[in-house]
Amino acid sequence: MWALHLAVNVAFVALVLSTCGVNGERFVQPAAGAKPHIVMILVDDWGWANVGYHRQTPTKEVQTPNFDSLCKQGIELDQHYAYKFCSPSRSSLMSGRLPIHVNILNASPDIHNPEDPVSGFAAIPRNMTGMASKLKSAGYATHHVGKWDAGMATPDHTPTGRGFDTTFGYFHHDNDYYTEKVGKCMYDKHMHSDITDLWMTDGPGVGFNGTVYEEEMFGKHVMDILSSHPVDTPLLLYYAPHIAHTPLQVPQSYKDKFSFIDDETRLIYHAMVNYLDDVIGNLTKALHDRNMWNDTLIIVSSDNGGPEYPGGGANNFPLRGGKMSNWQGGVRVNAFASGGLIPASMRGQKYDGYVALADWYATFCSLAGVDKHDARAEAANLPAVDGLDMWPVLSGQNMTSPRTEIPLSPGLISGDYKILDTKMFQAGWTGPQYPNSTNPRGGIDAVMDCSHTPCLFNIKEDPEERTNIAGSQPDILKHMQERWSAWNATAFNPQRGRAWPEACQTAVEKYGGYWGPFLP
Repeated sequence: MWALHLAVNVAFVALVLSTCGVNGERFVQPAAGAKPHIVMILVDDWGWANVGYHRQTPTKEVQTPNFDSLCKQGIELDQHYAYKFCSPSRSSLMSGRLPIHVNILNASPDIHNPEDPVSGFAAIPRNMTGMASKLKSAGYATHHVGKWDAGMATPDHTPTGRGFDTTFGYFHHDNDYYTEKVGKCMYDKHMHSDITDLWMTDGPGVGFNGTVYEEEMFGKHVMDILSSHPVDTPLLLYYAPHIAHTPLQVPQSYKDKFSFIDDETRLIYHAMVNYLDDVIGNLTKALHDRNMWNDTLIIVSSDNGGPEYPGGGANNFPLRGGKMSNWQGGVRVNAFASGGLIPASMRGQKYDGYVALADWYATFCSLAGVDKHDARAEAANLPAVDGLDMWPVLSGQNMTSPRTEIPLSPGLISGDYKILDTKMFQAGWTGPQYPNSTNPRGGIDAVMDCSHTPCLFNIKEDPEERTNIAGSQPDILKHMQERWSAWNATAFNPQRGRAWPEACQTAVEKYGGYWGPFLP
């Protein structure tokens, strides 16, 4: 079993139970009142083949020793699912709802529908309680660093509005890694260019943007949080790196490390992931240096599959498809649990039960000793939290995942099977080295039409989705259609609105050229 580090409030007090865990070892769980530190790392656009532990044949192109080490010390989550693109995944994580019950749009954060004061905004509806609010009520210090992409319209939609004590990051899908500029906006018939997207707790991040690489700023901020955090207070740190989302930018010294790669896009992408791996190494060392490691649960996941379309740079080999698609390469993502909180009997294992991003909300609430129920959302007639507690799985108490189905919108995973019922783009596969000069587009142009007769795959026996078994398994197909229809009937799809001119006006006139909340 792991060493017990005695701290005041966050000591991981072990309750030894009579039931045996894996390999005959007794498992342990936090005793009532014990509140571990929680570090949630949500990597952006991270391809399945862009991490070392997914490479059966090692390659010097993929240099992720810190990610690999963390995974080896923890539990590889081999069937961990996210939405096919950014904002719904982040909305799901922060709200504890599956995307179908919170947000399935990658809308710009400046939209608004004045007819709906609860849900007429991008991302998470106003009256849903954020993960950080739940943990803050349990005495946690809560910090967000990096990408948000879960709402901006009002102060309630920002990270601090969702319960974070501090935030340092940006609201949109991406920004420039050096200037933090993002796009243009218009109001009063004038186009305003290069609005900056960098926010620090309750105002623009003035003075931070300019010449420093954005992930360097975020990494330093993470280290500042860890170095100053009182270890007798439970910590929730949500670190959402910009890497490896576009624009593909990285310091020259990291590009030089990968100069042997002959494709510029692939070179920069691998260099960016390597940069992030170094940040993760620093984070891990800080936890050890502060004697916080033994009391910490670390969850690492991608927000979607890697983008294999031109300019994206990622590779999901051997999975089919990528970001923006419901093929496995778009929704089955790199993920693992690590940290000293993981029992010794569970470390080094690969777990193949289903896990969804929404489940971490319920898991963290359970560890913090708070109810996941969202009374505020219930009062507003919003969907309930449907994340499930995964701590019994991580601790070895129960090796059967409580999650058996994952709606993809459109499509469904249920048991061993997956149904798709639309025209499916990105229907091809890449190779171990992608993108490259001979295959710059991978399977992006391949199309499989599942709109007339749904396509059915056994994703446990056929993880690369090469054989459509719909014709040979009519009973299973019928059952899957019924299950997807039942899920689809519960879909939450409010009218979010349109781009709101006041968002641009507020950015220019109130915040001095920075994006921020534009409604009270």
